Amino acid sequence: QVQLVESGGGLVQAGGSLNLSCAASGTIYRINSMGWYRQAPGKQRDLVASITNGGSTNYAEPVKARFTISKDDARNTVYLQMNSLKPEDTAVYYCKMAVIGPGFRTMETWGKGTAVTVSS
Repeated sequence: QVQLVESGGGLVQAGGSLNLSCAASGTIYRINSMGWYRQAPGKQRDLVASITNGGSTNYAEPVKARFTISKDDARNTVYLQMNSLKPEDTAVYYCKMAVIGPGFRTMETWGKGTAVTVSS
């Protein structure tokens, strides 16, 4: 079984920065893609940024030029560096990975989320 654990959320003033981490553990043969999503109160969960096994990245328009996704394959960890934070970035941030795990099956696995609050 594969588990994801996020960390790095918290309270920050507008204009500040946070760095989120998400580490995968368990039986992992390969991670095909990693991504960060966010869900604000009363809203749907949306993609923030993603990165493929080959390192190709994709960002949602509202976070382009402010957020950077990166990964450490040796640690099965994905990061989200968030700069110039705005109050509208307030949300619970979730990590998702497409993992080839036990039985060589591909599973989409979610973390439990880490809360980010940006004060004005």
